[in-house]
Amino acid sequence: MISWLRGRLAAKQPPTLVVDVNGVGYECEAPMSTFYALPETGADVTLRTHLVVREDAHLLYAFATEDERRLFRSLLKVSGVGPRIALGILSGISVEGFALCIEAQDADQLVRVPGVGRKTAERLLIEMRDRVKELASAGAALPPAIGRAATSQHEAYSALVALGYRPVEITKLLKAVADETASTEELIRRALKVAAT
Repeated sequence: MISWLRGRLAAKQPPTLVVDVNGVGYECEAPMSTFYALPETGADVTLRTHLVVREDAHLLYAFATEDERRLFRSLLKVSGVGPRIALGILSGISVEGFALCIEAQDADQLVRVPGVGRKTAERLLIEMRDRVKELASAGAALPPAIGRAATSQHEAYSALVALGYRPVEITKLLKAVADETASTEELIRRALKVAAT
């Protein structure tokens, strides 16, 4: 198993990137959340990886954070979800946003992710409910258990997605304005204010 790669970012063209490790080019597929975090081509990079072995290919998937890799591996255990759909989910929603969707049982938000239909979304809600808690106990930076604060964060997240912000940007904005007592409207207002500065 290849656990991580450390080397020079030789090429990046979503969904594929190439890392030059001592003269060997490792071609990987990565979610857009990882692409947003990548440095310029030619810079040094360290990525967590997951190797999928099939009869016809060995496929390497790369992630900017351990939380992304944990969620990817957990998604692969859901029936009907393969690497393509798992990458699509990570590209369309942040790890924190996904956890909020599962906690709130929000199939509508999941269906907005390209490649996820209604049946897959409902299966994810059922099968990932306990796994999200396992991910949190494994050290993933997931949001607190559902409550008023989590619901407000989830609603604010959905609103910012609708406004066209990327999942990675939304996560940073909501972390910057985190407040357990704030309403959804207040969180959105604060996030937009931070985004404008």
